[in-house]
Amino acid sequence: MYPALLLSLSTMAVAAMAAQLQPGFYSETCPDAEFIVRSVIKRAMGREPRNAASVMRLQFHDCFVNGCDASLLLDDTPNMLGEKLALSNINSLRSYEVIDEAKDALERVCPGVVSCADIIIMAARDAVDLTGGPSWEVKLGRKDSLTASQEDSNKIMPSPRANASYLIDLFRKFNLSVKDLVALSGSHSIGKGRCFSIVFRLYNQSGTGRPDPAIEPKFREKLDKLCPPGGDGNVTGDLDATPEIFDNQYFKDLASGRGFLNSDQTLFTFARTRPYVKKFSMDEEAFFKSFVDGMIKMGDLQSGRPGEIRRNCRVVNGRPIDILLEN
Repeated sequence: MYPALLLSLSTMAVAAMAAQLQPGFYSETCPDAEFIVRSVIKRAMGREPRNAASVMRLQFHDCFVNGCDASLLLDDTPNMLGEKLALSNINSLRSYEVIDEAKDALERVCPGVVSCADIIIMAARDAVDLTGGPSWEVKLGRKDSLTASQEDSNKIMPSPRANASYLIDLFRKFNLSVKDLVALSGSHSIGKGRCFSIVFRLYNQSGTGRPDPAIEPKFREKLDKLCPPGGDGNVTGDLDATPEIFDNQYFKDLASGRGFLNSDQTLFTFARTRPYVKKFSMDEEAFFKSFVDGMIKMGDLQSGRPGEIRRNCRVVNGRPIDILLEN
């Protein structure tokens, strides 16, 4: 097949897949789908409140790597290195079992109907809503990928050390604006981060042998006790002062030099992102609206690759993608 035709078909496939996404996609085939997912998320939060933040993060880590296709959820196989052990995910992402629980519940009621990719999107929305944040109507109709790529994840996903300039460039590749970047970073309104992610800014920022000067002194003292040199890198600290409530406290903390991650605090120290941090710190409603807009735009990211509705979110149902493409 000629390259130009391949490109044309690929473009059409992306457009076709994106066009399928719509609110109420399962209204006839699985009318209780959204209620079932929400119930699972609510129970998971009851067991451990941190599950809300963990589930919400899955959308970002899935959608940025070849679109929102649940490739993130695939376990490694002898022939495929998946994304769970990618640099930004290993020892960081969690609560995969919550998505498994939602999938199992849906399969009992509507077998073979609801994709794992759509479960991630619904679960992220519900996690935000159930912790006090906004709710929104989600567009559904995604297919699950037939493969995953640890290499792609390593190339794409940012480090906690990333600065605002790098993040702006990254988000631009996905047609997400500076405003989208700052608003979506507000997902750190809930949850925790590991000491491993911040020891460099506490003791050797930019190779200076000194702490990040942007950290407010008393907050730095608190972090020094939590994350001493040579300490356990898996110890966790709150990402903002209200880690179980989705609100605009995260932005207030950034404005006062109390951001946990370098990639968070840099949003206030960098000139292009600072105005949005200031605005959201003073106007929670504006933050909520911009966050919803960003989540919907991110949820529209699609690869156009062949897909399926997995029966088990951790493994593909049938033949590998290379065989499908050959046919």
